[in-house]
Amino acid sequence: MLLERIYDEDLAQASYVIGCQATGEAIVVDPRRDVAVYLDFAEKHGLCIVHVTETHIHADYLSGTRELADRTGARMHVSDEGGPDWTYGAGFAGAERLRHGDSIVVGNVRLQVVHTPGHTPEHLSFLVTDGAQAIDPGFMLTGDFVFVGDLGRPDLLDEAAGGVDTRFAGAKQLFASLRDSFLTLPDYVQVLPAHGAGSACGKALGAIATTTVGYERAFAWWAPYLAAADEQAFVDALLDGQPDAHAYFARMKSQNRSGPALLGELAPLPERSTESVRELLETDAAILVDTRDQHAVHEGTVAGALNVPGVDKAATYGAWVVDPEVESRPLVLLADDEDEAGRMRDHLVRVGIDAVDGYTRSLDGLPLVQPRLMQPEELDGLTDLELVDVRSRAEHAAGHIPGSRHLSGGRALWHLDELPSSGTVVTYCQSGVRNSVVASALRRAGVDVIELDGSYAGWARATDREPATTA
Repeated sequence: MLLERIYDEDLAQASYVIGCQATGEAIVVDPRRDVAVYLDFAEKHGLCIVHVTETHIHADYLSGTRELADRTGARMHVSDEGGPDWTYGAGFAGAERLRHGDSIVVGNVRLQVVHTPGHTPEHLSFLVTDGAQAIDPGFMLTGDFVFVGDLGRPDLLDEAAGGVDTRFAGAKQLFASLRDSFLTLPDYVQVLPAHGAGSACGKALGAIATTTVGYERAFAWWAPYLAAADEQAFVDALLDGQPDAHAYFARMKSQNRSGPALLGELAPLPERSTESVRELLETDAAILVDTRDQHAVHEGTVAGALNVPGVDKAATYGAWVVDPEVESRPLVLLADDEDEAGRMRDHLVRVGIDAVDGYTRSLDGLPLVQPRLMQPEELDGLTDLELVDVRSRAEHAAGHIPGSRHLSGGRALWHLDELPSSGTVVTYCQSGVRNSVVASALRRAGVDVIELDGSYAGWARATDREPATTA
């Protein structure tokens, strides 16, 4: 058996390729939408991808299950658990529907389906048996059920799918899934989760790639509650302190359930000349994505440009500033070359931002503006400004500038009604990176924004005032 973890640092998301080397067959579990990485891996190892599946309807990225099946002819497998409200839609019409106890056979490898609801009602995990060496499972692909040191949050249906108080039932389902499915396994079973540190799908995910049933049984924060059969204390602890749910999660849920649009093999992005970019911007026919850091942006950028600093977090920050459901204009990326532009597009399509029309190498020759900045010392005594903290809820609670309100960066563009309809807004994050991203989106949406230079860290260095905290 060949088992490979394919990890996306941007969204802290893991997918897995499992192959039987004896037969040359492979399955991909929880693929992302830019599927070249799986095709390249299969070709390198002489494998044919014949199956593709996913653990659940994801909220934080667009699934590549349909895309990979379309490119390879692989058979799709999706959950048929969770009831009619969580049935996969028309885009998965040809998929095999999986129920608890079913199996997917890949040569000598067997994936046994285990229904593990809690994070979502339809959630599946897969027990993997390497038939060439063993008769019992040695691995469990847990998706968003069990992470290293944490569990998948049960409140996203409330936060991202329009649910009302579903978190309580979900938390109880997680307790039962742990008790009845996970903790009945031998300690040696290796746990392969779908997310790592930095994901918003849990509150305390570990940075280690894998764990074991025995390690989690002994050391996970939730283990004592299961040992004591204390469901209510478990529910209370699980729901306390969950991170902000980004607004784009709702779109991911909806599209992943119905079936993301197929991309096909994407052509290289064309390079746009300065003249063509100027014409597009003057007629408001395109949006420039300024990929430089906030310091360079503050020196001068194109009016109306969106700041998505670099390839590494392009999916995360792109999903904060572009809503494809309301924005149809194409994007022109600032990139050094065709390769960098292509890699950035790969990140953007992971969150359904497909309208990338080309790239330009430089802003030279384009009219530039300087975003407005305010020094921390200038805040004292000002009463006619709305001060907004765009960090996470936990960061704001731990310490914020007195008088500021909280609106996390991943929700700001979707909650403009929480900002004053007139007047000026001063925004800040921790160091200025996220602030520049969010401020660019708010400016484009018509909000009068000033960025606090240096953000919270700069304020803390420049003043002797005590931060405020929130219980």
